[in-house]
Amino acid sequence: MENLKKYLVEFIGTFFLVFTISATALWGGEGVIAPLAIGFALMIMVYAGGYVSGGHYNPAVSLAAAIRGALEWKQWIFYALFQILGGVVAALAATKLPAAAAVTSGGCFDIVNVIVAEFLFTFALCYVVLQTATSPKTEGNSYYGLAIGSTVMVGAFAVGGICLGAFNPAVALSAIVFGGACVKTVLITIGANLVGGALAALVYKFVND
Repeated sequence: MENLKKYLVEFIGTFFLVFTISATALWGGEGVIAPLAIGFALMIMVYAGGYVSGGHYNPAVSLAAAIRGALEWKQWIFYALFQILGGVVAALAATKLPAAAAVTSGGCFDIVNVIVAEFLFTFALCYVVLQTATSPKTEGNSYYGLAIGSTVMVGAFAVGGICLGAFNPAVALSAIVFGGACVKTVLITIGANLVGGALAALVYKFVND
């Protein structure tokens, strides 16, 4: 069971790293946005999962750890498999999300984009919060604020063009007040946020038992 927890953490970390790479490459804009988002995506996932699996998210890193003796060879095989699986699933997910702006004049986004993007990065945000700020194994660390804030930045860079980029029901509701989104988009966003947060809690409880 302990090994399965490590493999799950490696899958999640690699997924968000590759999803960020894919999303910023597809519609993340030019200049420094993509490199910043990708680097910070790796950082937050290392902060979140490092104490569980080592935070490799890269078969080459896991290979180096195995050669050094920090990872068993039989574990390296499964590390690599889960990392590759996470990357493939992430790339498929990103390519299925069209780079679409608002589809109506009322600030309503494509429903599928909103659900998937808001769910994924609310999950990531809550996962990072729970792993870095509430786990006894990371108690007293000095980086949780950086990790949490950076998660929001990565999400905004990666999917801000296809959803509200709220990752927070309170933020989503504020979009109605200042006219940034239609009611339908906001309600869908809130639902995706709550489901993402709930799933993150279940994953945290499984990983930390």
